[in-house]
Amino acid sequence: MMANSKDMPPLPKSFGKVFWNNQFKVKIEVPIPSKSPSLKGKVAIVTGANSGLGFESARQLLTLGLSHLIVAVRSIEKGKDAASKLRPANPEATIDIWTLNMESYDSIQAFAHKCDIELSRIDYTILNAGLSPMNFSTVLSTGHETTIQVNHISTALLAILLLPVLKAKHIRENPARLTVVNSITAHLCKFPNRDQRPLLSSFDDTKITLWDPEERYGVSKLLSQLFLVRLAEHVKPDDVIINMVDPGLTKGTGLSRDAKGAVRVAAKAFFAIAGRPVGRGAATYIDALLGHGKESHGCFLMNTEISP
Repeated sequence: MMANSKDMPPLPKSFGKVFWNNQFKVKIEVPIPSKSPSLKGKVAIVTGANSGLGFESARQLLTLGLSHLIVAVRSIEKGKDAASKLRPANPEATIDIWTLNMESYDSIQAFAHKCDIELSRIDYTILNAGLSPMNFSTVLSTGHETTIQVNHISTALLAILLLPVLKAKHIRENPARLTVVNSITAHLCKFPNRDQRPLLSSFDDTKITLWDPEERYGVSKLLSQLFLVRLAEHVKPDDVIINMVDPGLTKGTGLSRDAKGAVRVAAKAFFAIAGRPVGRGAATYIDALLGHGKESHGCFLMNTEISP
């Protein structure tokens, strides 16, 4: 019996060693079709698949023979552009571009409904869409701070709405896979407002919770971890296997695109030195889907291993 993430001892407080190991010692292997199971006949959904890790993970799935890909994006035009670049990876595959705006509850509900109505099977889902803004802002329609809204609340809602659909559309003995992109930064946040009640709305007021973009990104991922661990307790892994994956610090993803001036220059240099190539970062997504079974249900995967 393998250890579950929540039962493992925590990562060491001296994060430097963990970071050095992750970024400079571990080498993630990109999946090769001749050494991987064929995905012919399989259907996958990837959110935020028009760029960065989402795009590359979609491309890798196609190279493994995926038959039907749903590219879930906010901009249909950007989705079409991405699809044209993805098609050479598997010219025989069907690639559909569907609208998904993670700042809109209506859009999230409509997307889940479309999955239920239009797809006869769903094998793999990667909830990759996320952001890391440098400046404080709130979502007009909900009033919530944008990072918490997209990375936690909206991702949680989409997961909840997709679960019965995935359960209904998995094929016989093969449970559907739901992988949610997470981050080791969840282990680094201070979370000073943890005792505020109500909790989520305390992130919406900078008088209650001071704005720090790095802290906010990390805590959004921590909230997602806590939620998904609890959610997995209510879902049978025979129906849907839910896990989380940390792709590691990856260059070329656009995650820090909002940075300006000296911060942008420093971030670019840091990513260039320490960041994984996007292909190796995306390979962690594919490993989370194909390299782990029911033992990964409710777990956090780092460097292709179940981790605290």
